[in-house]
Amino acid sequence: MKNIILIVSIFIFCSCSSVKVFSDFDRSIDFSNYETFAYFKPEIDKVDISDLDKRRILKSLDNEMNLKGLSKSETPDLLIGFTTKAKEQIYVNNGNNFGWGWGWGGGFNPWLWGTGGYNSVSTRTEGTLYVNIIDASTKQLVWQGKGRGGINEFMKNRDKRIALFVREIVENYPPSEE
Repeated sequence: MKNIILIVSIFIFCSCSSVKVFSDFDRSIDFSNYETFAYFKPEIDKVDISDLDKRRILKSLDNEMNLKGLSKSETPDLLIGFTTKAKEQIYVNNGNNFGWGWGWGGGFNPWLWGTGGYNSVSTRTEGTLYVNIIDASTKQLVWQGKGRGGINEFMKNRDKRIALFVREIVENYPPSEE
């Protein structure tokens, strides 16, 4: 029984902290030709998040692109932009107040007679970050990555959470032809 509870707890914890990612790309593009990048400022300026979060995303993108062998340039091969969406998720937990046994928590609560129990409601913000990679010469989108997961403005480890989002999204860049 203890092992089952442990496995369920680990599953719940991992599902809450994970980032779900998806990417798509133009299969006619040879991504090995791209060596430099710059940011697509017009797209980034439209994003409705704090300047601090924008800088966190840009810093994480810098790190990840450098790890992939791409460098920033005034005459880039690629333009990188991003957009975000936020959606409030509502969770309703149904419970009942009927129980048997000795001690605290057992028994019957007459105040809830006829209601069958109680409901608790909680919310969580689910954020989506889109990373758009555009061919600088043709101005065509060649790769897009999307990451979705829980994030909120009260997180203490916001830098790490945003870095995780970016890392997991661009993990599939450059794409492989599998």
